[in-house]
Parts: sequence; C-alpha cells; structure tokens
Amino acid sequence: MAPVAMRTAAQSLADAKPVSFWLDDPGRPEALPALTGDEHCDLLVIGGGYSGLWTALIAKERDPERDVVLIEGHEVGWAASGRNGGFCAASLTHGLPNGLERWPDEIKKLEELGERNLDAIEAAVARYSIDCEFERTGEIDVATEPHQLEELLEWHQETEKLGFTGVEFLDRDALRAEVDSPTFLGGLWDRNGVAMLHPAKLAWGLKRACLDLGVRMYEHTRGLELARSTTGMAVRTPYGRVFARRVALGTNIFPSLVKRVRPYTVPVYDYALMTEPLTSDQLASIGWKNRQGLGDSANQFHYFRMSADNRILWGGYDAIYPYGGRLSADLDQRPETFLKLAGQFFDCFPQLAGVRFSHAWGGAIDTCSRFSAFFGTAHQGRVAYAAGYTGLGVGATRFGADVMLDLLAGEQNERTALEMVRSKPMPFPPEPFAWAGIELTKRSLARADSNGGHRNLWLRTMDRLGLGFDS
Repeated sequence: MAPVAMRTAAQSLADAKPVSFWLDDPGRPEALPALTGDEHCDLLVIGGGYSGLWTALIAKERDPERDVVLIEGHEVGWAASGRNGGFCAASLTHGLPNGLERWPDEIKKLEELGERNLDAIEAAVARYSIDCEFERTGEIDVATEPHQLEELLEWHQETEKLGFTGVEFLDRDALRAEVDSPTFLGGLWDRNGVAMLHPAKLAWGLKRACLDLGVRMYEHTRGLELARSTTGMAVRTPYGRVFARRVALGTNIFPSLVKRVRPYTVPVYDYALMTEPLTSDQLASIGWKNRQGLGDSANQFHYFRMSADNRILWGGYDAIYPYGGRLSADLDQRPETFLKLAGQFFDCFPQLAGVRFSHAWGGAIDTCSRFSAFFGTAHQGRVAYAAGYTGLGVGATRFGADVMLDLLAGEQNERTALEMVRSKPMPFPPEPFAWAGIELTKRSLARADSNGGHRNLWLRTMDRLGLGFDS
C-alpha cells in the first residue's frame, strides 16, 4: 500500500470501536443468571449460538412437553453468532461448487433441503416476530480479475446444463448498474438463495422464542465435563450439574466435550469493518438499491453488504489460524488486518473517499477440511454434535439442529440418510504439522490469486485429497 493510501486508511479507522457492530446495540438483552445447584431435563443443549438456539427451539416445536435446558458459557449470541456478516445462505455445503465436488449424487437433494431450510428460517422469523432486519435480497459473486470472470461464466454454463437455474449472469455493465465499483468485471447473482439479516438480533430473537416456549436457559454457565449417569448423561458446570436423558452439543469452535471430535476442526480468525452511515450522495455514487450481499471470487475473498441504516460491512480476506488452535480475546483485534481491509475498501469504492469506519472487530470460526458441517453421536446415541460450518452457519445451523435431534431420536429419514451426514471430514494433523500445512495452503492461495488463478502442486494435491482451508 502506498504511503498516502496507508495514511488515508489509517485515518478512516481512528474512531472505530473495537467491538462487533451487531453486539454494540442498546437493545442487547440482559444476561440470564448462571446455573447453581442441580438441574434435571429431557434434553440439555450446550451452546447459546445459532446451533444451540435452533436445537432448543425445534425440540420444543417437535414436542412441547419435552423438558429442555440450554446452557451458554458467556452470553447468547456473543461469539460467532453475533460477529458474522449476516449472510443467511440456503446452501448447506458451503456453496454449490463444494457440494457438487464432494457429493455429486446427492447435490440435488442437498440443494432442495437447503432451500427448504432457508424458507423455514424466514417462516420462523415471521412466526416469532423476530425483528432481525431479514431481507431476502440474494448475493452476487463478483469477478475482479479476468480469470475470475471466465471461471464464473464457465460455472454458470455448467450449472445450467445440470439443471440449476436460479442464478443470473451479470456482465460488467449489468453488475455496475446494481453496485458500482471500477473493480467489478461481472458476476453471478443468486437472487433467492441468500438473505441479509442482523445476526445478533436473530440470536436474541431465538433466545426470546425459546424462553416463551418454556426452555430453561442459563448464561455464564460453561459445560465442563460430560459423563454417563444412571438416567442418561451428566454435565458438570462451574456451580452445579445438569442431568439429562439426551445432550446436544452446539459448541462449534469451542473444544467439544466429546474429545475425539476435536481434531476435526480448527479456529480461523476472521475480521470485519463497518462504516458510518452513508449520506444520500454517497449512496447515489455506488447505487446498490437492491441491497444484495456481495463476495468477490478470489481465494482470499471479501464479503460486503448494506446494513439497515445504510452502513457498509466489509470483511474477510485474512483468515488467521493461531498456532495450536489457541482461542483468545486478544486475537479479536488485529490492527494490521484492519488497515489492510480499509485500504482494500477504498480500492473497491474510491467514490467513498473520506468515509470513516465506526467499528472494527474479529472472532473465531470453526472450519473443517471439507468446509461444511459434519455430524455424529457419542455415548451410545445419548449425545449428538454438529460442527465445522466454516463461516456459513447462519443458515446451515438450523439444518444441523434438525439433524442432531433426528440422531438423538434414532430416526431414519432423508436427512440422516445423506452421505454428508453419515461421513466425516479428514481430521487436521497435530502440531506443528497443522500450522505448517495451513500456512503453506494460505500462501499458495495468495499466489494463485496473483497468478491468474493457477493452483500450484500443493493446492492440486489438496484438491485431489478433498482437503482445504477456508474462512
């Protein structure tokens, strides 16, 4: 970055609050008291993010008499569920290309289930009057380099041949008529498969809906240890215990209480900026009247969208894996990444020179080597888990909740029959091999972006093995 551009980027960050814009909201609900003493229930849900909240809610919808308890180690929506970009996608497979590569025989069923899942989220938002700024405006996958445009056009032609017709190709002029950036060369607009929403308000709304249905909820209550009991399972917490017939683990990036699951995920720290609200003149300079989400097509990609009050969220690019998979609040702030993101923002939208950022934040995402969630049970079917959503969990966690409840009930249906549900990704190796492999992959991806998309021997080998690293 040139010195002048760096100085401009730095000035734009001068007043940015080091906290998620979504969580910095006066409507944030007060935390519920921690569990003290012993609790007994039919189903214990561990984790107060989307995964746990959907599981508790759907469990009560399926059986209103079921006694459900949810515990959360901090506050509901505090982690990834309150820090993401607010892209709620229908895809259950981290995009159609990834799903088609891994489960070609099931992809049409997976796409159908994903569409039904997104419809069900929209219906739940309406049914429970969740004011989460839900807008089903779709998402545009943007090409900013000639090779990306060629790849998008080829992919569009291939998907049409396969019968997937819900995506529209936009050439340069058509795309810039939607959102105007001199860097845009063309794109693919999925008009109905993605919704934009306020992620923290979704979590808080699900919390209220769960409580209204009778879920007993305890915040600042970590699950410390999982063990068999005479009636099912027992989970130790800092000030008490929960005895439950069944347990659903929605802890995602945090260490699983089923220890054999831990090697399947690693934490990736992702970072985002939020601008101040744009003026009417600034809005006019970029268009964006249809308020779609956008993401560029690079390996090191950006995602960006409009908020309800006409701010721009700009995130992605850097995906930071801390050695040993360390989780720390210190990693939520990374000034060198914020500076890089700010400079890239003004490269994309030079007409917004002078705009300042109000918030800058980061957080950990659970990623696995196949990029999409995996599922399983432990303790002879008394415990179920889902993890590995790799940044697309806003929508897919609801599907994962259904799967966990199916597995706990021993049901055989169209979800549990899926190879995606029955199989596991490749686990990550122990250190130092995990760190070395991830760093080599990241550097190879960066070189591919600057070399016309050409993938080197390392990336081609990873492709053949079905392995990857992504945010």
